[in-house]
Amino acid sequence: MTQMAAEAPVEIIEAVGGMRRPVVVAHVVPDADALGSIFATALAYNGNGCAPKVALPAGSLSQRLAFMHDWAKVPVAGRTDFEKADGFIVLDTAKKERCNVGPDQRNTDWSAGRPVVNIDHHDTNTRFGDVNWVDAEASSSAELVLRLLQAAGRPVSPMVASMLYAGVLTDTAGFSLPTTSPSGLAAAAELVRLGADVAELGERLCRSQTQSEFDLLRIIYANTKRAAGGAIAYSTATYEDITGAGCTAADIDDQVSIPRSLDGVRLAMLLTEGNKGKTRINFRGDGRVEVLELAQKFNGGGHRQAAGAVIDTPLSDTVKMVVAAAVEHLKKY
Repeated sequence: MTQMAAEAPVEIIEAVGGMRRPVVVAHVVPDADALGSIFATALAYNGNGCAPKVALPAGSLSQRLAFMHDWAKVPVAGRTDFEKADGFIVLDTAKKERCNVGPDQRNTDWSAGRPVVNIDHHDTNTRFGDVNWVDAEASSSAELVLRLLQAAGRPVSPMVASMLYAGVLTDTAGFSLPTTSPSGLAAAAELVRLGADVAELGERLCRSQTQSEFDLLRIIYANTKRAAGGAIAYSTATYEDITGAGCTAADIDDQVSIPRSLDGVRLAMLLTEGNKGKTRINFRGDGRVEVLELAQKFNGGGHRQAAGAVIDTPLSDTVKMVVAAAVEHLKKY
């Protein structure tokens, strides 16, 4: 494939190719890159004695992204599948404790000495796998999965291409973020050539909302405020706001783009209480302001211009503290 970055490491190809009953895992509250990567991997490696399943606990899918599993029709791993698995392929996940394995297994040794392959593009990845491939310059984990499949000689069907295209498209915000790279654009072009359904994905991912998602957006717009002379914009949604709109924690994803869209904003934040008593923070910086260090102050992680954190305090106790930290952080720029 032309204009692509380096191929997948041989040890990654061999480790994944040697598994016969793998469970493919992504991070909690999976976005389109996480879902597209695990679905594509499971589809591409299915057959010839290999029967992958994906970790997808109840409540993992947002309304907006549920169609991806409807399309892929990948089998979901249950507790028995975890016990019988001969390995785990973890994608788009910076820390092992962020793996989307369900509340009943999250605090257990669910890998239990079996090999863990860790493939990711987050700057803060802790290299928790037995074999690790972390490329922070990649546009998305979907781009890395494409490199893996092509280097391993695995088939990339139109459905696999669609799953991966969804990941590249959304993780670059429609090829508009600083993470958009020549290799990411080349990957997208290759996925289109391989049959990705660009038009339908565009409708589903960019131009379709349920009434409850629309109602939640109205709340985010109404709650948006500014600080630091207008250079910071942030919005909030309480547990009652989210559930009252008919949404859940899984539906909180890219609504941070609302405060980010205000002219003159250099740092944007979305603070939400999707789960009672816990505040999730999404941070976004413009091309000059990095937010990873700010997220790390709250034990979070992510990328230089897009990061997040979860704090074990209610929203009402969190907003003032986080806004103050953001104001101080912005003074560096």
